[in-house]
Amino acid sequence: MNDKLIFRLIMGISVFVFIVVIILNRKIIPVTIPTPSFVYLFPKFNAIINGTCSILLLTSLYFIKQKNIIAHKRINILTFLLSSLFLVLYIVYHYFAPDVMFGDSNHNGILSEEEKMMAGKLRYVYYVILVTHIVLAAVVLPLILLSFQKGLQMQVQKHRKLVRWSFPVWLYVTITGVVVYLMISPYYPF
Repeated sequence: MNDKLIFRLIMGISVFVFIVVIILNRKIIPVTIPTPSFVYLFPKFNAIINGTCSILLLTSLYFIKQKNIIAHKRINILTFLLSSLFLVLYIVYHYFAPDVMFGDSNHNGILSEEEKMMAGKLRYVYYVILVTHIVLAAVVLPLILLSFQKGLQMQVQKHRKLVRWSFPVWLYVTITGVVVYLMISPYYPF
């Protein structure tokens, strides 16, 4: 496969994932079956995956600094697979589960003035973290895929140029994924 075709494929996958996430977020496709109970475990499991990916990304950085390319590559493949699992679980969860609002302590889907006051300014901190997490997750996907492809092809210079951007953004997304979960988890009704 030539680079132009791979680039188009990566962009196509990235756009497709972005559209699927928007459709799920807007609940455009109605849920026609009851939500399986195990789906409610996915947010916690995804936070664990994100935390693990954060550690793996830092470990990968350590190994490449030690010039251990084999360990670096293996850890990145594992991180990529875990992130792919995260994406599948995220999509399944958001298809089935109702939206959870920060501060909605009575779980009725409406944020009353009292609930807003109880959540306080922390609500704004949460939304800043959440919005940057979501935007950067969308932006980083094609960068990760391109970095991954260049690394597997041993195009080291191109890989390094991409990783200067993809690594810190991916690390930020994995860390803030855990933070977002920890902040919103008290408001899950389950």
